[in-house]
Amino acid sequence: MSRFLFVVPPLTGHINPAAAVAAELAARGHEVAWAGRPAIVERLAGERPRVYGCAGPDHLAGRPPQLRGVAALKFLWADFLGPLAEAMAPGVAAAITAFRPDLVVADQQTVAGALVAERLGVPFATSSTTSAELTDSMAGLPGVDSWLTALLARLRERIGDPAATHDPRFSPLLTLAFTTPELTGPCLTPGTVLRFVGPALAGRRAPAGDFPWRWLDLAPGTAPVLITLGTANADAGARFLAESVAAVRARAGRLRAVVCDPGGLLGAVAPGPDVLVRPSLPQVALLERMAAVVCHAGHNTVTESLWHGVPLVVAPIRDDQPVVAAQVVGAGAGVRVKFARAGRERIGAALDAVVTDPAYRDAARRIRDAFRAAGGESAAAAHLEELAAAPGPAARTGAMTPLPPTEGHAHAGQ
Repeated sequence: MSRFLFVVPPLTGHINPAAAVAAELAARGHEVAWAGRPAIVERLAGERPRVYGCAGPDHLAGRPPQLRGVAALKFLWADFLGPLAEAMAPGVAAAITAFRPDLVVADQQTVAGALVAERLGVPFATSSTTSAELTDSMAGLPGVDSWLTALLARLRERIGDPAATHDPRFSPLLTLAFTTPELTGPCLTPGTVLRFVGPALAGRRAPAGDFPWRWLDLAPGTAPVLITLGTANADAGARFLAESVAAVRARAGRLRAVVCDPGGLLGAVAPGPDVLVRPSLPQVALLERMAAVVCHAGHNTVTESLWHGVPLVVAPIRDDQPVVAAQVVGAGAGVRVKFARAGRERIGAALDAVVTDPAYRDAARRIRDAFRAAGGESAAAAHLEELAAAPGPAARTGAMTPLPPTEGHAHAGQ
């Protein structure tokens, strides 16, 4: 049996797929540990995970809600992901030294995992939880591309192997993509072995006990839709959520909506048979009963929806969302609207299209079939097993000059 160390950021959408793969590996008899923020890993990664604590924040904070486009991307890397890598590096090194993994599984945007592993001589695989990094999304932004390349090079000088030349977002040995080409279209990922495994949803299917499931049966004959902007956009979506609710209520008798509003942006929305607002939702379980989804084109929400063959109305806000939204539209599985400007009329028209035109549902179901054939966490675990068992240089966990001490070693959840 092998030992796998997962290195993850404090972001739910990045940990969830990794948690499903880790659980599959553990079920196969392998040893699994984590390097990251103990509180969030323990909440998402199952019963009593072994967590090696790393410094850094517990979430992405401080980004102005109005930040979009290139400015948002630069903030993400310069003010969050870059500093996160440097903060996590000592903890990742301590975890590798203590746990002695056969393979590090590094989140694509948590480059401390890749850079520290390469410096210590430990093989690593990449966990790609967003399809945006798999396409040439910066082709029209050469200045941004060179800026990010320089940022990653500076990080490598400080915490990685300065002699290495590959992009630390892509392992030369294996990149696991939690999607399929039926959604992404052609992918350009030189220098890696790319394996499409589809969404890894194990552990996210159980419904929440306090959700009023009977509400879904109050208005038979109407099409239920889910409206959500994810967990990372609670401060940016008041107007869009309100307009989406108005669009649904203008179609009373035809549509009804379950709305996720973790930030309480909608205030007191009058309850009724057409709209149900909740601060949190059992999203994967709900999707089994939805006719459409209105969302921000976050990768997890998009892939979870398409896993169930549900078409989408996508309103990207920032980060990878415009790329994922373009993939949804390109695959024929949804309609895109403008997050900052779409009103109830435009949102309503988009909902009418995806609910009534069978072409959108047919496209969503084609992607669903491809996702399910790809194998999910089972396929991902098999690829990791094969790589961990492959002959190669032994991990040289004593090869690096010690980095500054981390805030702790294995957490009490071990």
